Amino acid sequence: MTQIQLSDAQAVILSTACAREDGAVFPVTASLKGGAVGNVCKSLLKQGLIEENGATDVNTVWRHDEERGPITLRATPLAYSTLGITDEQDDTLPAETPTAPVQRRKGTKQETLIEMLRAEGGATIDEIVAETGWLSHTVRGAMSGALKKKLGLTIISEKVDGGARRYRICDMREGAGR
Repeated sequence: MTQIQLSDAQAVILSTACAREDGAVFPVTASLKGGAVGNVCKSLLKQGLIEENGATDVNTVWRHDEERGPITLRATPLAYSTLGITDEQDDTLPAETPTAPVQRRKGTKQETLIEMLRAEGGATIDEIVAETGWLSHTVRGAMSGALKKKLGLTIISEKVDGGARRYRICDMREGAGR
C-alpha cells in the first residue's frame, strides 16, 4: 500500500479532524492565513482523506451546494489509516505521521537535474544550464531549495583540478563519515 505524504498544515488539520468524535474538519484550529485553509482542504479532498457531507451546524460549513445545501468536511477511513489510527488504539494521536517518498512526475527538469547530479562525476552549473534551459541562479536555487530542503538530498560541491565546480548528490554511505 502506498503511503501518503502530508504537509505540516495537512497533518495538523487531518489529525485534529481524526481526534474529533465526528471526524469534522471544521472549525479549523490551525493558524493558517488567507486561502490556505481552502487550498489544504482541496488537496485533502483530492487525495480522498476527507469527504463532503451535509452540514447541520452553521459554524462548520465548507461551501453551499444548490442541490444538497450547506456542505461540511469530514475525515475518511483512509485519513485514520494514513495517520496510523485504528479501532484498537485509544483516541490519542500518533507521535509522528508516516512519510513516504514523494511521487514525482516523469520527464521534468527537476528529474533531469537529479539524474545529472547522480551521474558519475556529477555536473557543472553550465552543463545543467545547457540541459535544462534554466538560468544559473535557477539551478542553484533548485539545488538549494527543492533538492536539499524539500527532498532532503545532500549535494556536494567540488572544484576538481582547477576546473569548473562540479556538483553531485552524495551517496548515503559517503555522507556518513562527514
